[in-house]
Amino acid sequence: MRLLSTLFILTFLSPSFGQEYPTPESYLCYKSTKPINVDGIIDEKDWEKAEWTDLFVDIEGDKKPLPKYNTRAKMLWDDEYLYISAELHEPNLWSTITERDAVIYHDNDFEVFINPNPSSQMYYEFEMNLLNTVWDLIMTKPYRDGGSYMNSWHIDGLKSAVKMYGTLNEPSDVDEKWTLEIAFPWKVIGQEKPTLIYPKEGRRWRINFSRVNWDLDVENGKYVKHIDPNTGKPAAEYNWVWSAQGEIAMHMPEQWGYIQFTENKVGDKKKIDVSETEGERLHRQLFDIYRLQKKYWYEHRVYAKTFDELGWKTIMKYNSEELQPELNQVAGGFEVVLKVPQEDKIYVVRHDSSSDVISIK
Repeated sequence: MRLLSTLFILTFLSPSFGQEYPTPESYLCYKSTKPINVDGIIDEKDWEKAEWTDLFVDIEGDKKPLPKYNTRAKMLWDDEYLYISAELHEPNLWSTITERDAVIYHDNDFEVFINPNPSSQMYYEFEMNLLNTVWDLIMTKPYRDGGSYMNSWHIDGLKSAVKMYGTLNEPSDVDEKWTLEIAFPWKVIGQEKPTLIYPKEGRRWRINFSRVNWDLDVENGKYVKHIDPNTGKPAAEYNWVWSAQGEIAMHMPEQWGYIQFTENKVGDKKKIDVSETEGERLHRQLFDIYRLQKKYWYEHRVYAKTFDELGWKTIMKYNSEELQPELNQVAGGFEVVLKVPQEDKIYVVRHDSSSDVISIK
């Protein structure tokens, strides 16, 4: 997979350790009034009522310029499916891959990453190109923790479609955009732990979207990837995302956006704050310690036993009240524990990036 080696280097060797990672985006997902016709055309009245996400940004966030072309998405749900639509402005409509489960990001593509049970290491990845060729897989856990992908897994009942506004693989004209629709069936996405995953009022998942885009040239009347003169190989792709990761690494679920479900029907204007809570921010901040521990292990081949060894000096606060995490040794590694009495919860992150939120009521 493309990000494994990059992620290893960034996770263990980057001088940006200790950086402040971007606050994830949030989205309130309403229930549709009727099933969506998945044809790639975002024309249903329910889609008209649904809010667009903010425009996508570079995967590294503010460290890089805004994307050349606009991308945005919408989400809805009903009793059978989670629906996603997206609009991708693009002057050069191009795709070549037609084999399912091929490496779709070798084309321009749209990608979805879903962790419906944030305490689980397992998550779903889905990619599609302009030809509606799809790649669906399960990640057992992030690559940084030795995770692997289950490529033979298919989403039974998946629906997806593309609409192109222009001509595919025709360099002689300037195209406008492509749009897409996806329907992920609950019977598959929710099968890990249905009682913890199926939408209900206030339930929150982690989700992110990525758009891979390549610079193209024209040779003999056909699109070809632009070659970097310094390497003689195709220039690096762009990675544009809904919720910035802070690094060139999509497989950091703690940095994905939040999706919160409501049983209200789309079009309801009730104000619901779905932004990251203080507890969620603190839980995510524990991953800063996780990353420092991984860096420490790479340098010393053991995990640090104290925060002083790590050089961790950050003061964690819930609003204005200071909190002190604990760093514990456990079989095979470590765990970072933060008790948040304001929420009657304990947040835990471990050496394998598994995590828990424990109620102490």
